[in-house]
Amino acid sequence: MALTPLATVADCTARGLTIDPSETALMGVYLDVASTAVREAAGVPISQTTSTITVEGEAGQWLRLPGPPVTAVSSVKIDGAVVTDWRLRSGMLWRACGWTSADGPSEVEVTYTHGLPIVPADIVDLVCRIAAATLIAYRSEADGTGLAARDVRAERIGDYSVTYGDDGRITEMELPEYLRERLAARFGGGAGLVRSR
Repeated sequence: MALTPLATVADCTARGLTIDPSETALMGVYLDVASTAVREAAGVPISQTTSTITVEGEAGQWLRLPGPPVTAVSSVKIDGAVVTDWRLRSGMLWRACGWTSADGPSEVEVTYTHGLPIVPADIVDLVCRIAAATLIAYRSEADGTGLAARDVRAERIGDYSVTYGDDGRITEMELPEYLRERLAARFGGGAGLVRSR
C-alpha cells in the first residue's frame, strides 16, 4: 500500500514556492519521491499507517515492533495461529510465555497501527525543500536536462570554465549522510531495531 506524501503542494505554496498549474502533477511526483527518501532514511513511515509485518519471535517476553509510536494492535499470529494472550505496553508487545515455541524460533505476524498522526512541521518543511530544489532543477533547462546530475563548484565566464564537485549525490532527492543519520536516530528506524523477514 502506497503511503500519502509527507507534504502537499499546498504546504509548498505556504512556504512561498510559486507552482504553475501545469506543474502541479509534477510537484506531486516530486513530493512523493522526496517523502519516500525521507522515510527510507528514517527507517519508518513517520506518518500514521496500519501495517502487517512478520518478525522472528524473541526468546523473552517482550517483542519490539518497528515504526514507533505503536498505538494499536489488531491481530497477532505465531506460526500462523492466532494468539490473544498478549498486551501492548510502551509500544511493545508483552506475552508471559514469550514469543518462541518449544521447538525453536517462531514467526510472529502482527497487524498494527503505528506512526505519528500529524507529520512534524520540520519534516513537512524538509520534504517541501527537497521537492522545490528538484522543481527548480527541472525549470533550469527548457528540455528538462536541468534534472541531470551535476554539482557545480566553480564557474568562470572569460574563457569559459566550470568545475564540478563530487559529494556522492546524484540528484536533489538523495539525502546527505548526516541527515540520514539524524533521521534514523530521531525516529528509531534501522535494521538493528528488529529482526524482520
